[in-house]
Amino acid sequence: MTEKRPLVRIFKSPVGLTASVALGVALAVGGTVGGIHLASSPASSTAAETVDVVPSLSPSASPSSSPATAVPVTPSPSATSASPAPARTTERASRGKTRAATPKPSTTKKPKPASTPVVGSGTCGASFYDQGQMTANGENFDPSSLTAAHLTLAFNTRVRVINPDNGKSVVVRINDRGPYVGGRCLDLSRAAFEAIASTDLGAITVRYEILG
Repeated sequence: MTEKRPLVRIFKSPVGLTASVALGVALAVGGTVGGIHLASSPASSTAAETVDVVPSLSPSASPSSSPATAVPVTPSPSATSASPAPARTTERASRGKTRAATPKPSTTKKPKPASTPVVGSGTCGASFYDQGQMTANGENFDPSSLTAAHLTLAFNTRVRVINPDNGKSVVVRINDRGPYVGGRCLDLSRAAFEAIASTDLGAITVRYEILG
């Protein structure tokens, strides 16, 4: 009679035993696909197979290059916290601006004095005198002042005396009485007579205006 043996394959070699254990684990954990993958591995692999974990290399590194050394990274200038540069104004310097023409000073015209109204006028002869004396209103006569004598006009009345021959005129103040010669109505001081005519003439015909 033939002896029946159990349906269990006994793997005597260490390689077969290792493969058997790995296949069982794979079937229990990863399913049939994992078991088939492990079973298809060659049985001639060494008993003490070690797996080296190789660190992943960057795409730019070549397999034959030496182990990478730590390279210090220098921060870029933009990464440093530098104080912000002062903002420059876009306004141009004053010397670069277009300069306008120097304004001319405005000339202020002096207002003309209001004309003194004329309250009377006429024509007569005028002479002059320069002897020192007391005037009729009590002043000391001054031949260099613009004064005159009249027979009837009030003292301090102002009279414009005009020489029609040359158009010159002078304004005198009445402070005396005279002249006592026919045909004459004004006796001017020497300075007043010189303003409109030569003293060599002695007497001239004038036009006068009594100013109010």
